[in-house]
Amino acid sequence: MLAYLQTVAVPDMGPTPFLTPRPLADAQVAIVTTAGLQVSDQEGFDWFDSSFRVLPGDRRDLVMSHHSQNFDRAGAIADLNVVYPVDRLAELVTVGLIGSVAPTHISFMGAQRELTTLIHDSGRTAAAHLREQGTDIAILTPV
Repeated sequence: MLAYLQTVAVPDMGPTPFLTPRPLADAQVAIVTTAGLQVSDQEGFDWFDSSFRVLPGDRRDLVMSHHSQNFDRAGAIADLNVVYPVDRLAELVTVGLIGSVAPTHISFMGAQRELTTLIHDSGRTAAAHLREQGTDIAILTPV
């Protein structure tokens, strides 16, 4: 696996503009995970699927349909917050550290071989969805 990953080119994303972020205490926070999560009634991910699923923040009937067998799922099975820390975000709202938890979150399937579609299509669409709902910060949970 390491030998393969060392051959994967990292795409040039160009310069990143600096933005002054909203203060955390006022910010809406969403989760973007590559755990291949979907709500139980959504279609599962297929091999090298570059689409994403919108996860309603109030749903906990999530299924991990990630195809890679190269990681230990025990932590996520024991506590979903390992890959999808939505309950931890709610706790941060309660103590006033963040303003709110976004109404929806995003899940991709990791283990991608080709990133062009993610960069130019589904990634931009997912980002637009987060912006439209007023998300200020995305917590990334790579799996």
